[in-house]
Amino acid sequence: MSIQIRVPLLNTNEPEALLASLSISDGQFVQVGDILCTLETTKSTAELTAEDEGYVVGLRYAQGQSVRAGELFCYLADSPDWSPPQESAVDPGDRDTGAIPHGLRITQPALQSARETGLDLDLLPTGPLVTERTLKTYLAGGKGLSPSAPEADFDADALIIYGGGGHGKSLIDLLRALNTYSLKGVLDDGIPPGETIMGVPVLGGREVLKDLYNQGVRRAVNAVGGVGDIAVRVDVFQWLAGAGFVCPGVVHPSAVVEPGASLAPGVQVFPLAYIGSEVQVGFGSIVNTSAVVSHECVLGDYTNVSPGALLAGGVQVGNAALIGMGVTVNLHVSIGAGARIGNGATVKEDVPENAIVRAGAVWPE
Repeated sequence: MSIQIRVPLLNTNEPEALLASLSISDGQFVQVGDILCTLETTKSTAELTAEDEGYVVGLRYAQGQSVRAGELFCYLADSPDWSPPQESAVDPGDRDTGAIPHGLRITQPALQSARETGLDLDLLPTGPLVTERTLKTYLAGGKGLSPSAPEADFDADALIIYGGGGHGKSLIDLLRALNTYSLKGVLDDGIPPGETIMGVPVLGGREVLKDLYNQGVRRAVNAVGGVGDIAVRVDVFQWLAGAGFVCPGVVHPSAVVEPGASLAPGVQVFPLAYIGSEVQVGFGSIVNTSAVVSHECVLGDYTNVSPGALLAGGVQVGNAALIGMGVTVNLHVSIGAGARIGNGATVKEDVPENAIVRAGAVWPE
């Protein structure tokens, strides 16, 4: 007897995940609740656990590989000697031309374009996400989808910083204080390769992401703050995700995050910040130096809480909103998505989406 273990769907719009860590091997006995592996997408991290006891048989993936929701991960059997059922060979003449090759990560628009042009999907490289833009470059004879170099083993400690400005320098110090990752370099589209930032080499710009992926680097932090234009920060997250990178949350050792708080991937918490009980912080958000996010606050994706800002309990902050330095937001106030609260302002009532509160003002004015 055996049961199948399949890869779960972590995010509705993101069927692929990175097998960030593997806790089992073939023949190992596991009990109910034992961790089988840890999966990461651009917006979440989850542990796959055993729903029954048994011996691991037919494990199909290694740490660092990409997996797709619904695919068979392994079997749990009554005996380590049990053999999985053999898969019948497929006659090439009977092959389903609509099937996606194992390991290929491709967007729906790109997939539709490939099928309309009759392109053999087996010719496309596995690893980085194939988008419609890179597919068109390939079809036009460009280099967007040139054959990939052999991939190195996944390096769980390796990490890069995307962005070499002031925010990037702060992240270099944060990562050094954290002492968890091996910082391989900085990427910046405006700084020549070979220069250094605080002793960290600049490796190039977006164009080197593929090479880094093939070298086994899979983690990155986004150092583009996006204060002037949040769309730039969002674009960087999308570039990283398209190249197969995940963005772990990073928290400075001097910051206080209560055990009941929930931080999404990509969150950055800087020195002396405080995040209270049952706070929820969305993907890619920044809680900067000495900011206070009190109990039961909810911060959407890509929010930016600047140094010294004070959020009272139960504050709701919408996606991509900016809370300036030294801002005070009163109890249970809602800040709409895209709103910008100027430095030193006091917010006593709800702020609409995309509204601007002037620096030093009291809202409502």
